[in-house]
Amino acid sequence: MRTENTVSVRDSEVAPAAYRAHPKLAVEVCSSGGVLVLRCSGRIVYGDEANTLCAALGDILPTARRVVVDLTEVESIDSAGLGELVLLEMWADAAGYELKFANPNRWVRQLLELTNLMSLLDIYPTLADALHATGSGEKQSC
Repeated sequence: MRTENTVSVRDSEVAPAAYRAHPKLAVEVCSSGGVLVLRCSGRIVYGDEANTLCAALGDILPTARRVVVDLTEVESIDSAGLGELVLLEMWADAAGYELKFANPNRWVRQLLELTNLMSLLDIYPTLADALHATGSGEKQSC
């Protein structure tokens, strides 16, 4: 059983850095068809939570070059969390990395629509769709 204050990394070769997770955000890393998937659960809000996501993605993206952030279990996000998503998208785009977001819940999706971020971020309705869009050829999740 996964606890909220730990980060589970299934493949230490894929994600060598140890991530400090805040009790309100857990990040789990797995691989599917050559694409890394960051599964976030909890809240992406101002403080350590947003920093945890940024640190995890900052360490992993240059190595993987193709990453999908699974937002399925994200309960809430605030302006700082939205800012982190935009910052990560801009950084990935400038560096030529592929970053996609998958399956935000209804509340998170509404917030992304209200802030007009749906047009800026590459967001897919399901994790399988996001994985398929990376060209990995797989529609399976890890």
